[in-house]
Amino acid sequence: MDYRQPDLSVITVNYNGFHDTCEFIDSWVATISSVSYEMIVIDNGSTTNEAALLQKTYPFIQAVRSEQNLGFAGGNNLGINLAKGRYLFLLNNDVCMVKDTIPLLINRLLSSDKTAGVSPLIRDYTEPHAIQFAGYTQLSPITLRNRAIGKGEINKDSYPARRTPYLHGAAMLLKKEMIDKSGLMPEDYFLYYEELDWCTYINMEGYELWYDPACEIWHKDSGSTGKESPLKYYYLSRNRLLYAYRNLFGWKLPVSILYQTLIVCPKNILTALIKGKRAIAKAHWEGTKAFFKLKIKDKQP
Repeated sequence: MDYRQPDLSVITVNYNGFHDTCEFIDSWVATISSVSYEMIVIDNGSTTNEAALLQKTYPFIQAVRSEQNLGFAGGNNLGINLAKGRYLFLLNNDVCMVKDTIPLLINRLLSSDKTAGVSPLIRDYTEPHAIQFAGYTQLSPITLRNRAIGKGEINKDSYPARRTPYLHGAAMLLKKEMIDKSGLMPEDYFLYYEELDWCTYINMEGYELWYDPACEIWHKDSGSTGKESPLKYYYLSRNRLLYAYRNLFGWKLPVSILYQTLIVCPKNILTALIKGKRAIAKAHWEGTKAFFKLKIKDKQP
């Protein structure tokens, strides 16, 4: 098999992010020449029809307009359903390619039948030498906290390739055949935690997930929502509880729900108020309330 010519589908979701999406596509075209690919851009309910603008600017892509914002999972799932490739590279539209090392990432993906997906080394776009992601630690079963390995560090040599419990939502290379068997990304979340839930289920199915620094990208982070957006904290608060409901069992579920509701939520609200960020304090409260109003689908099997 010639790994230099894979059948690769590149999928990115755009939401009022025309400039970022153009910068991503430009970086891909300028950098990547070692693989054959199709590029699918989902315009996820942007205020204006940015799909039409992107299609005109880049005739070689497939730009698809969704009149409704389907959320992170819904937008990516729309792209997945259109993809023809054996391998799918789900990339945020606020990333930039810096090295032509995609074949090395594909080599990792193909290294075992059990390997379902792999994420590259991710560095901070605004501080290009600072690592954002070199794998994740496991989520705590009660607090649902974990950390990105290597965050803020410089030397990637300290973080060789390894299995990781979760891929990074900004860059996930996946086998299409695995998605066909295990299903699409869960759309209950709309924003945040959906890739963690998806990865949890993929692991439960007996697959492995990997981080591999042989490939590197730069990521702007929170390009669509903003780092201090109330919307971000609303969904983080709601979806942490939703993840617990869908993935915890036995005594761990009620303990985690109580912990998030009675300790984490009040602490986050108080911290935001002390900093004078009333909108963020309200977002934490509204997000927590919203979880208890959800018509929640069945838990993962």
